[in-house]
Amino acid sequence: MTWLMVIAGAAVGAPLRYLTDQFVQSRHGTAFAWGTLTANVLGSLALGLLTGAVAGIKGADPVLADRLDLLIGTGLCGALTTYSTFSYETLQLTRSGARLYALANVALTLTAGMGVYYAGTALGHAGWA
Repeated sequence: MTWLMVIAGAAVGAPLRYLTDQFVQSRHGTAFAWGTLTANVLGSLALGLLTGAVAGIKGADPVLADRLDLLIGTGLCGALTTYSTFSYETLQLTRSGARLYALANVALTLTAGMGVYYAGTALGHAGWA
């Protein structure tokens, strides 16, 4: 049952990542990886909201909390966010001579991702406090 929850979440997360990347990237005329950045930040926000909400749900219904964590956290957010594509695109920017874009990609991905994760956790937890 556990692996089915992960697969179900990933079945939504992976196409969502692809569609997000294509949608965002098609609207920017630069080599910068806006699509991957957007997918990673959205996934970090979703994971933060889930983490905060699950902390509140766990006391009332630990089974539901665990299932949501598998479905949305591991499955959907795991497939929506992508460290490998982030790494690859950063290296490609460096190799093509766009070192400033590569540095900006790292800085924005890390700061925005962590920032929205913590904000999402606070919001998710506040909803159950």
